[in-house]
Amino acid sequence: MDRNFIEEGDERNVSKSNPRIYLFIIIFLVVALLAGLIYFFKVYTRSEEKISAKINKTEIYLNEDLIYADNTNGAKKWVWEFGNGDKSTKQQGTYRFNKVGSYVVRLTVNENLREQFFVSVKDSVVHSIAQDTTLFISGSTNGIVLEEIRLEANGPGEIFEWWFGETGKVDAIGKSALYTYTKPGVYQVRLRSDKSSKFATHNIRIVDPAADINQLVTPGKGAQDALNDLKEKIQDIANGADFNSKYSYILSKYLCGDEKVKVNVEMDGQKKQMDIYAYLMGLTFSKGVTINEVTVESASTPNATKECPTLIKVKQSK
Repeated sequence: MDRNFIEEGDERNVSKSNPRIYLFIIIFLVVALLAGLIYFFKVYTRSEEKISAKINKTEIYLNEDLIYADNTNGAKKWVWEFGNGDKSTKQQGTYRFNKVGSYVVRLTVNENLREQFFVSVKDSVVHSIAQDTTLFISGSTNGIVLEEIRLEANGPGEIFEWWFGETGKVDAIGKSALYTYTKPGVYQVRLRSDKSSKFATHNIRIVDPAADINQLVTPGKGAQDALNDLKEKIQDIANGADFNSKYSYILSKYLCGDEKVKVNVEMDGQKKQMDIYAYLMGLTFSKGVTINEVTVESASTPNATKECPTLIKVKQSK
C-alpha cells in the first residue's frame, strides 16, 4: 500500500476529531464557570442576608390597625412582639393596640434575624361626616387609689360611654360617671356620646399615699433602696429588657407619671440633658452601657400629696 496514501488518511482522521475535542473542552469550561458563579452567588447572598419587613405607620390611633408584613428571603418562622406582651407568629397581619402609649414592635425571623420598629399610639379619633359638637369632661384631675372619683359629661347626647384607662374597656355609661382606681399612675379618661363626632379626653393623676416615693429624697435606708431599684430598672433597659414594661414601671412608681422629667447624663466626661423618654429609648440602641450612679432632685407641687422628681442625674460608662 502506498505510504503517502496512509499518511494522508491519518491526517484527515485527526483533523475530523479535533473539532469534537474543542467542543467538549468549551462545554466543560462553560459548565465549570456557571457552577462557580452559582456557588459564589449563594455564599455572597448568605453573608449579606438581611431582614425585609415593614409596618404601615409609626403613628396610629387606638381605632386603627397596625399592618405588619415580612418578605425576608428564605424566611420560615416569624415572631412579632408588640411591646405589651402580645405576640404573633404570622408572616403578615394586622394588630390593634388597646392603650395609648409608645411601643417597640420587634420581629424575629428564623430565630436569628431581628428588626424593631417604634410605634406611637394616640387617642382614638372618630372619623365622621357629622357636624362637630362640643363635648368635654369636668371633674378632678387628681385622685387616690381605692377612693371613688366622680366625673361629669358636658355637651349634647343621650348615651355617654366612659373609658377610665385602667381596664381598656367601657367602665361606665351615663352623663355622670363614678370610678375607683386600683393602681397609681397618670390615666387618660375618654368620653364618647351619640351626638358627638369626637372623643372628649381628661387626664387624671392617681396617687397612693402609702407608696414610698418620698423616700427618694429622704435620707436613710429607704431612699437608697429606692435609688438602687431605679438604677436597676434603667440598667435593665440598657441590657435589652422589655422597654415598655420597664418604662411604665419607672414612670408610675418614681416619676408621678410625668414623661417630661429631665435627665442629666454624664459619660466619658461629656454631659447631656434630655427628657426621660428620650434618654431611656436611647439606651435601647446602646450596647455595653453601665449605669454607675443615679441621684434624684424633687420639688413639691401645689395640691400634690407627695413630692415628685423634677431632675434625674445619671453617671454611666461604656
